[in-house]
Parts: sequence; C-alpha cells; structure tokens
Amino acid sequence: MATDHQNHPAAPTITEVAAAAGVGRATVARTLGNYGSVSEATRAKVMRAAEKLGYQPNTLARSMTTGVTKTLGIVLADVANPFFSGVLKGISETAKTAGYDAIILSTDEKLELERDAIAVLLAKQVDGLVVASAAGRSDDVSHLSNAIDRGTPVVLIDRLVDKLETDSVVIDNREAARSAVASLIHNGHRRIAFAWGPVTLSPATDLKQMHSILDEALWSDGERLRGYLDALEEAGIPFDTALITHVLKNEGQATRAVSGMLALADPPTAIFTTETEATVGALHSLRAKNLRLLKDVSLIGFDDSPWAAVMDPPLTMIQQPMRQMGAVASQQLIARIDGDTSAPKKHVLPSQLVARSSDGPVRAARGE
Repeated sequence: MATDHQNHPAAPTITEVAAAAGVGRATVARTLGNYGSVSEATRAKVMRAAEKLGYQPNTLARSMTTGVTKTLGIVLADVANPFFSGVLKGISETAKTAGYDAIILSTDEKLELERDAIAVLLAKQVDGLVVASAAGRSDDVSHLSNAIDRGTPVVLIDRLVDKLETDSVVIDNREAARSAVASLIHNGHRRIAFAWGPVTLSPATDLKQMHSILDEALWSDGERLRGYLDALEEAGIPFDTALITHVLKNEGQATRAVSGMLALADPPTAIFTTETEATVGALHSLRAKNLRLLKDVSLIGFDDSPWAAVMDPPLTMIQQPMRQMGAVASQQLIARIDGDTSAPKKHVLPSQLVARSSDGPVRAARGE
C-alpha cells in the first residue's frame, strides 16, 4: 500500500535549486527573497533552476530572514457590496503585479469585528494594511494607531479617520453629493429625500445641531449628508428631517424608510440615495406604490453599476473610480513597505455624475 509520502514526492529544496544553478544557498535565498545584491545573470540562472524544479519558496522562513512576508492585510466593510468588490479588484491586481499576496477580511460595518480583523492580520505579520474603517469620528481607533506605532503602514480607503495621521484614498463625497442634489434642484425639485442617513434626527433638529451630530458620524456618510445640506442651503431650501432617513445599511430597512417618506402628506418629488442598497430599496418602494421613475419621482444614486444602465429608465448615478481607488491604495501601501517615509498623503480621486434618464423636471415627476 502506497503511503502519502510515496504518492507525493518531497518538494524541491533551496539546496537543490542552488545545486542546479551552480551557486550557493545564500545566493538563492537573496534571489528568491528579493533582498541583497545579486547580478542579473545570476538572478536569471537561479530563476530558471527554480522554475525547472518547481520550487515554491517557504514564505515563513523568508519572512524570518528578511522581515517581509510579501502579504497585505485588507479590511473592508462589506466585500459583498459592489463598491468594495470593485475596490478589492484594484487592490488585488496591483498587489499581484508587485509580488504580494492579500488576506481579505470583511467586518460587516462592525467596529468590534474590525478590531478582531486587525489583530488577526498583525498576528500573521502582514507587511501593511488597507482599511475601510467602520469607526465614527468619536470612536476609539487604538487598534489602528497601535498598528501604525509598531511600524505597520496603514492606508485608509473610502473613509477618513480624523484621529489618524496616515495615508488615505477617497473621493470628495461632499462635493459629489452637493452637485447631484443641485442638479435635482435645478430641475425644480424642492422636496428631495435623502435615503441612507448616518444619523437619527428629531423633528426639532436645526442646521447647527445637524452639523454637530455629523461630527460623530462615519466620515463618508457624514460628508454625503453635508453635501445634500449644502445644496439645499445654497438654494434657500430649508431641510426637513422627515425627508432624511436613517437605516442600518440594509435593503429591507431602506425600502421601509423610503416607503414612509413617499407616504408623507407632502411627499418627495425626488430621491437621492447614497448606497447601492438604498437605491434598490427606493426602487422597491416605488414599485410597491405603483410610482414610475422620472414620471412620478426622480432619482439619483451613488455607486454606478452595470445594471443601472439597463434599467427602464436608466439610472443617473454617481460613479466612483472603485478599481482605481484600490490600485492607488495598494501602490501607496507598497511604497511605504519599500521605505517611503514622506508625510502622509491624502489621495482625492475624481468621481463623475453619469447622467441618464431617472431624473428630470419636477413637473414630470408630479405627472403634470
């Protein structure tokens, strides 16, 4: 009876690679570990021998020698979200090109899960972290600051954390939201619903209190609501707390929240959605009430998707450069791992309002 050892020959060793290449073990280690000085001719000879033998480097042993594991830790709020899926594609492609592997963990927007994820990744000795943090502005972020203090570079993506002096990759969420809502106002809309608010409001909340509340919110959510408020203020339109929803990033809750606004005595003529789930929830609400996009209610949403272009009518959406955001974050992190000690960089990438057919003049929205 054959044993597992007989069925699976032992993997080639670094000694065998050295013998095949006609060089010393230390030279093979420097070549395959990508550290130290090796001539191009010797490097080519070692790589040919390793490829011929099918040698796979022992990453644990390499990390003990070089202090580098060639692994990035990626902590995202929700990998099922199309936005973060796009971001992850950019991170992974860039990391792979640079010779890095990625360990990806999802936190479901829970700060405690984020803390656990960071602890796991640091224990695995990742060389750096890309994090879409669930932390609000007043939350304890010692799990991130401690990682930075111990020498592990951190790049924030999609969300800033005010307490951290570190690299980041974001868009101008406030301006993107302001311009989208301003376009609705330009078409005559004054009753504009904001679907997916970061805060719970009382009817008595005034503008000053609103901005104070937003100081405690998740950064991207808060910035999008600030942009909505900016557009209303510029147009002299008072905001109505009944038109600002707070839902827990859940499609079902978004559906119920938008349905509640559509049932108001003075319902919205337009809806601005700030997440994919909120957009889908709004569409469910409109269908349930037999309301038609554009003819009855206009809609503009965040995070363009392929399905948005094939809707009837096609949806006007804010397009974020998801893949580019991931690529820039990965490039910035690898630069830090490679020794870049310059001041923290804030990369603000451009977004785009993709105009289609789900928004139009308020007269059309009211069926006039």
